[in-house]
Amino acid sequence: MPVIERVHELAERLGVPMADIALAWHWAKGVAAPIVGCSRPSRVDDAVRALDVKLTPEDVDYLNELYQPHELVGPKARPGEKPLAGTDRVR
Repeated sequence: MPVIERVHELAERLGVPMADIALAWHWAKGVAAPIVGCSRPSRVDDAVRALDVKLTPEDVDYLNELYQPHELVGPKARPGEKPLAGTDRVR
């Protein structure tokens, strides 16, 4: 929750949706193609709009300060185990 609260605070300060802050954070960290949910055409427009959000290095540091990456889960977290044929699920 603390990271989400910081995203909300930055979004309020910059006058943009929280999703725009999340995408701008990815781009600021060098992620060229974050996965965005495009369940309808307007979502593509939303993602394009987020390209205009420019976070300062201080903004990025502020978001990074409390961020803790999640541990891998599922088959990718268990190297060496073979997934079931046609899936990424391990028995």
